[in-house]
Amino acid sequence: MSVSAVDARLDGVLGGRTAAAFERAFDVHTVSDLLSHYPRRYAKRGELTAMDSLPLGESITIVADVVEVRERTMRARRGSILEVKITDGRGVLVLTFFNQAWRAKDLVPGARGIFAGKVGDYRGTRQLAHPDYELFDPAERALDAGDASANRWANQPIPIYPATATVASWQVAKAIEVVLDALPPLEDAVPASVRERERLLSYRKAVELIHRPEQDADWKQARHTLRYREAFLLQAALLQQRARARVHPTTIREATPGGYRDRLDAGLPFSLTEDQQTVAGEIELDLAQVAPMNRLVQGEVGSGKTLVALRAMLAVADSGGQSALLAPTEVLAAQHLRSIVNSLGPDLSAELMPTLLTGSMPQSERKKALLRVVSGAAKIVIGTHALLSDNVHFFDLGLVVVDEQHRFGVDQRETLREKGHRPPHTLVLTATPIPRTVAMTVFGDLDVSTIAQLPAGRQPIESFVVPLADRPGWMGRVWERMGEEIARGRQAFVVCPAIDPDPAAEPAPAPETAPAKTGRRAPMRVSEDVHAVPTTGGRGSRQSAEPEPTPEPAPGEGPPRPRAAVETVLAELRQTPALAGLRIEPLHGRMSGDEKDATMRAFQAGEIHVLVATTVIEVGVDVANASTMVVLDADRFGVSQLHQLRGRVGRGGLPGLCLLVTAAPQETTARERVEAVASTQDGFELARIDLELRREGDVLGSVQSGGRSSLKLLRVVDDAEIIQRAREDADLLVGTDPELTDQPLLREALDRQVDAAARAALAKN
Repeated sequence: MSVSAVDARLDGVLGGRTAAAFERAFDVHTVSDLLSHYPRRYAKRGELTAMDSLPLGESITIVADVVEVRERTMRARRGSILEVKITDGRGVLVLTFFNQAWRAKDLVPGARGIFAGKVGDYRGTRQLAHPDYELFDPAERALDAGDASANRWANQPIPIYPATATVASWQVAKAIEVVLDALPPLEDAVPASVRERERLLSYRKAVELIHRPEQDADWKQARHTLRYREAFLLQAALLQQRARARVHPTTIREATPGGYRDRLDAGLPFSLTEDQQTVAGEIELDLAQVAPMNRLVQGEVGSGKTLVALRAMLAVADSGGQSALLAPTEVLAAQHLRSIVNSLGPDLSAELMPTLLTGSMPQSERKKALLRVVSGAAKIVIGTHALLSDNVHFFDLGLVVVDEQHRFGVDQRETLREKGHRPPHTLVLTATPIPRTVAMTVFGDLDVSTIAQLPAGRQPIESFVVPLADRPGWMGRVWERMGEEIARGRQAFVVCPAIDPDPAAEPAPAPETAPAKTGRRAPMRVSEDVHAVPTTGGRGSRQSAEPEPTPEPAPGEGPPRPRAAVETVLAELRQTPALAGLRIEPLHGRMSGDEKDATMRAFQAGEIHVLVATTVIEVGVDVANASTMVVLDADRFGVSQLHQLRGRVGRGGLPGLCLLVTAAPQETTARERVEAVASTQDGFELARIDLELRREGDVLGSVQSGGRSSLKLLRVVDDAEIIQRAREDADLLVGTDPELTDQPLLREALDRQVDAAARAALAKN
């Protein structure tokens, strides 16, 4: 099939009306899009689906038998209701049709078919109102049960597709039938040598069998082939982009003996951890190459990533170059400036002139900062999105450091890199640990380094769930416990999901789904602090606006609750007897830059006892005397956010205490998410759980832009082995032939799958 035929629009194959319905329902536009709308499961005509535990409010597709049909007259108005009972032999579901008595001719007792609709409840009975359905052919069912063709008919897998209220599963199946019937032979982008080594079907055969299997073995083999193909094309695209990025030379940046970096090392009051030394060595080798560094450094909260990045900045300064550190918020940018100045000391700071550049700076200060940057006097420039402005020019930009890379779009990072006269080296930092398969998949064009060790002196953080749904009276004890910590000379954070209680003022993303079970749930116990779930561990794309946590409960978990808000909580705490006489102040994104900076300085100086904040303090805030973290409405936050927030305490040699307050009931997904965080301080384990909570994100196309995931069958948690093998297979080809001159079909497939805009996004990643 030619490229144009694969990319043919659906309206030319299915007709305009059907194609429009599919576009609205599934965002599919081409033949290729529709063929990639794979079945989510397979049913059989001889199979009955359990109906005794169907979830309320969910759209379902089931195979069932009709057992009873009756029509009754409506009492309140004219007309009739047709009620059809279907069963799986264990549960009963009622189909309800208003003024459609004619359906009784088809829906007769003994009929079997596929039924689809949203599960509702009427007087304690599960029902589907006006469901879609397709009955199996009664003539085929009448075949002799012992006949081979009857057995094949009964056991042939029926694809059940992701469907909507407007397009049912069997309508998808019929559309795909039309496309498959017109599908000519397809040339395979995966080389024959790879298919033979991995025992893969041809692409044409795999597409046929995943949609029209005769037996279970057919769709299982087809799914394996298509999953491997997806991994192979993805890795080939990432490796090809990586090879292309290395073509453009940059300036070698090496530290000089006795230079800035050596002077920093000599003044450090501690030794680097083994992980820090290893990663520092990898960065040093990268900076000494003509090919620009493109490295991701991931590490636990508080593992010392910023110090490793600072050493790289000083190596660049030794060579006469400048470094730019891009931070997502003004609070974090200011925190980085203070931390870097403290690490450098007065002499090095005077020579390197670390400079802050943010959007809220007074015009006079901004002009001075811009002059230091363009003249090259500022060897280290720290800023927010203000660094991306057109009027920001560097004298010799040699290194770009992006902190918390998931907060920035690829276009923003590229805008900063383009300010270098030659391609600068790039160092990306993240405190959200990334499972190895995610690193290979999402960041496959980056070299990945990991800092897992924590510096000496870091104390474990005790984490507890405060379950207000079970124990509503415990909230008072939370404030008492926080007051006890403050009485010992320590400080505390209180985190709220909102600034004010008006939910319309602050939009929020869709809720997360349930985490996978992480083993036996930790037992409830009575503690000195609060009754909660104890920890079991030993140690421990958003823009500049503050990220919003999950606002709504999962389906079936009750109506939305009012959100804990900084304004209301601040007023409450100032009136709480257990906290009488303490200075309690707010910190959130609506405050001016000067206000936020003054508040943080006062908190770091110990002048403020309790900081009531939003997630503006999620990353980078380092206050050694802060020992207590109270997160209100913890179920409204994601797993990674909770782990990041918890990492703000226990940083100065003091034991940390984290109280995760939630009103979510037991056995709900929201409650389980919070309990998962309380159960471990292993960031990599939590990253795995977090990955299972959400889709992997779009790894081809609009990379990290918030679009739909381009992964169809591949799952980076479950398919680690496949991803690894596919990367090795792709590397054998791309390593010797980056432009895939000897693999025209593969090159053509990558050009189709990764269009020009997507390649640009990958290039900036």
